[in-house]
Amino acid sequence: MVEDALKLRTELPRPDVTPEDAARILLEHFGLSGALSELGSQQDRNFRIDTGEARFVLKICRAAYDLQELEAQNAALLHLARQSGAVRAPQVVRDLDGRDIIDVKVRGQDYRVRLLTYLDGVPLTQRKHLTADTVAALGDIAGRLAVALRDFDHPGLDRELQWDLRHAAPVALHLLAAMNDEGLKKRIAEAMVSAMRRLQPLTADLRVQAIHHDVTDDNVVGQPDAAGRPMPDSVIDFGDILKGWLVAELAVTCASLLHHADGDALFILPAVRAFHAVCPLEESELKALWPLIVARAAILVASSQQQLAIDPDNAYVSGNAAHEREIFDVAVSVPPALMQRAILRAVDAVPEKAAPVLGEGQLVDIEPAGVRQIDLSILSPLLPEERWQHEGLPASLLQTAAHAIGMASTRYGEYRLTESALRSPRSRSTFALHVDLCLPVGAVVRAPFAGRAEWHDGRMVLSGPAAVLHLTGLEPPEGTDETVTAGTPIGLVSEAGHGLGLMRVQLCREPGLIPPLFAPAHQADVWQELCPSPAGILGFNCDAPAPHSADLLDRRLQHFARPQKNYYRAPPQIERGWKEHLFDVGGRAYLDMVNNVTILGHGHPRLAAAVGRQWSLLNTNSRFHYASVAEFSERLAVLAPDGLDTVFLVNSGSEANDLALRLAWAFSGERNVVSLLEAYHGWTVASDAVSTSIADNPQALEMRPDWVHAVVAPNTYRGQFRGADTTDNYVRSVATKLRALEEGGQGLAGFICEPVYGNAGGIPLPKGYLDAVYAMVRQRGGVCIADEVQVGYGRLGDYFWGFEEQGVVPDIITIAKGMGNGHPLGAVITRREIADALEKEGYFFSSSGGSPVSSVVGQTVLDLIEEEKLQDNARVVGGYLKTRLEALAQRFPVVGAVHGMGLYLGVEFVRDRDTLEPASEETAAICDRLLELGVIMQPTGDHLNVLKIKPPLCLSRESADFFADMLTRVLDEGW
Repeated sequence: MVEDALKLRTELPRPDVTPEDAARILLEHFGLSGALSELGSQQDRNFRIDTGEARFVLKICRAAYDLQELEAQNAALLHLARQSGAVRAPQVVRDLDGRDIIDVKVRGQDYRVRLLTYLDGVPLTQRKHLTADTVAALGDIAGRLAVALRDFDHPGLDRELQWDLRHAAPVALHLLAAMNDEGLKKRIAEAMVSAMRRLQPLTADLRVQAIHHDVTDDNVVGQPDAAGRPMPDSVIDFGDILKGWLVAELAVTCASLLHHADGDALFILPAVRAFHAVCPLEESELKALWPLIVARAAILVASSQQQLAIDPDNAYVSGNAAHEREIFDVAVSVPPALMQRAILRAVDAVPEKAAPVLGEGQLVDIEPAGVRQIDLSILSPLLPEERWQHEGLPASLLQTAAHAIGMASTRYGEYRLTESALRSPRSRSTFALHVDLCLPVGAVVRAPFAGRAEWHDGRMVLSGPAAVLHLTGLEPPEGTDETVTAGTPIGLVSEAGHGLGLMRVQLCREPGLIPPLFAPAHQADVWQELCPSPAGILGFNCDAPAPHSADLLDRRLQHFARPQKNYYRAPPQIERGWKEHLFDVGGRAYLDMVNNVTILGHGHPRLAAAVGRQWSLLNTNSRFHYASVAEFSERLAVLAPDGLDTVFLVNSGSEANDLALRLAWAFSGERNVVSLLEAYHGWTVASDAVSTSIADNPQALEMRPDWVHAVVAPNTYRGQFRGADTTDNYVRSVATKLRALEEGGQGLAGFICEPVYGNAGGIPLPKGYLDAVYAMVRQRGGVCIADEVQVGYGRLGDYFWGFEEQGVVPDIITIAKGMGNGHPLGAVITRREIADALEKEGYFFSSSGGSPVSSVVGQTVLDLIEEEKLQDNARVVGGYLKTRLEALAQRFPVVGAVHGMGLYLGVEFVRDRDTLEPASEETAAICDRLLELGVIMQPTGDHLNVLKIKPPLCLSRESADFFADMLTRVLDEGW
């Protein structure tokens, strides 16, 4: 039974104290006055006072709270204050008479009052999304606080408190008795029974000491890190301090994290590791942790229900009720056995790996050579294009394979593409914990080990000494006893069509658990321990090879030159693509919003077929005579403005821009080139020389050769001159540079720039800018180079070429990236006389530029852009997406501007809309969070504070919505 004092405490409403009452108490007893605001509490009244010089918290509780309890709280704060390096906590403030606890009477009711210093910071509960680092920091604080309180004692710690997890069972019984929601009441009762059953054998071994018992997201405040994410550094409310189980300190902390977990209970593991690192837990405590978390979750929900019945106007309780219900829902959503194993693994406390489950005989009479295993993985040749999405495909493939050879099976431990899902913010469960077999109808299935055989809703369950075997797709044989020996017939394969049956085989080490068929990739290791491979009872190796992404990354870093960077610190291993989607080896689908290289989309069957056919016929270099190079060159010339009729084919944008500069030198006879600041044009010696983006090369401005003359970037958002009417100012800066060259007796070879400012996120140049600049350049004998590598080829939607937006015609066009859809292909289009000028330096040759395969690739890409109306799609879907992104700027101050057009867009993040201080660290963190939600995105710009949005042009409206929704979620929930 719950003691009467404890019952009373669970039923106390908050003190009936108004802000006016609090102001009077503060002035009368502490001599303080100032702005008052009420802070939340379940059963107390807390007020913050700002005097203008300092801030404090006035805490008022009912006199039913024993004086010793309050003295214990104050003593604990003093204990921490004396320790060097202890967790930061409030300080006790004495009243005018030197007392730290005072008794007051308000409207005939007796209360106890204390005053503490106020700790500035942001409670973590206000941030829905917490990073793994923040979660670990919370666990670290809980652990350090537990260590600091280890030698603290006080008579007030021996108290009756409803939150004391040592009394969770009787408290729950008391709270449930008054609950009206029968469905919730039943769920809480079942959760408590399960938790107590696992906890009871462990309680005698659980250590007891002084614990804070409320180190939660509500009672820890943090300071923002460089990216604006809160990192906990202080503990506040000590109202629940008591002498209790040490592990309960961590259990309370972990429970509070579950409403940040997005349904994933393993979210708590960084906190567990961090706590254990500073305050090591014993094995019994680690095993007790999850049952205590479940108990805490149940008590939270039941207590809130009761408190709202007593005090329906308690905004603090009603405000917390939803996330407390979420905590409970997550806590009961996973098998306790899974969480116990995950917790033990997290701190490297796992016992020796369990032996494989072996049978005394085979489940079915199978010859290993007579079984064909089908591949349903990311790399499967059986799943071309989008066939993997077809419902019932695995069974169909099994039956086809079995018809050919007699028997077929899927593979255990395989990350299946067939279980993946497009546009999903969560990783789907793709890791197979079972094997499906396609067998002749009537095949006899025998018990592989002795045990108890039972049938439940068409499922045969054989409980043995080492594991439980789950089978479906069987008919029970006549006269099967419940207790069977190894080799006893336990079923016959039933008809599934075409004379074949489908039997599903799964093992589980946890009795009573009906295991899932698939597990998420990040839970696979733990689920494998619970649901081991059935290879030992099938008689053949049914296991899929495991991916080794971390080892592969190590090999890449060891042998692949370091300047060739990869996206993300912990990159997913991407091995497949389809349209605007990418897939990693774990079956996780990502929306690809950065890949302007694959303009058509990934895995296009027409392009793959065209390349395969041409490669089977011929691939050589362009000095041979063959049709495709002539046809492709002619086609590019037709796409260019009149007069630009001569084509060079190369293998990259860097090579194209390098060649364009050589053409300018050869044609003009001069060397000097004017380029823009903040620009990127490539990595060859010449193209890098005119690249001035410090994001791509931090030394860019110091490394320019003397023939490069960079002028102010015409960035109308954050440049030297801002707004639409800045053309004259930016043109004047070019004129000044050209005049300086003339005055120095130097000629001009040319001017190079992107016609839309791609590296800054697609900012259009000021109206008329290129018209004026091109005229000045040509007056001086220079040529005008339009770098269309990123922005051209229909990406802008309204324009095929970026220079069309400015109403100009360049002398040289450079293109690459999307024109090959990932194949190394680039081009330079110019006038005949400019091209012929290069012959003064000898002939030009690019090994793969213009090869038969490259030329076929180029023509096929152009065919598909036209046939699939991808430029129109860029205009329509891109315009829709831009509208959605612009709406974000109305909600979130961090969104400074949305740039671009078509499917070349940029979202620029700032810390201040007036100063335009770049939110660089925030942008990197936003990209990391988007990856977790299934979106590939990277920052760009000199300050790396712009999302450069340049997906394949096949991007669907549905995918545009998913991207906008996920970005909204990140900005709303935090990064």
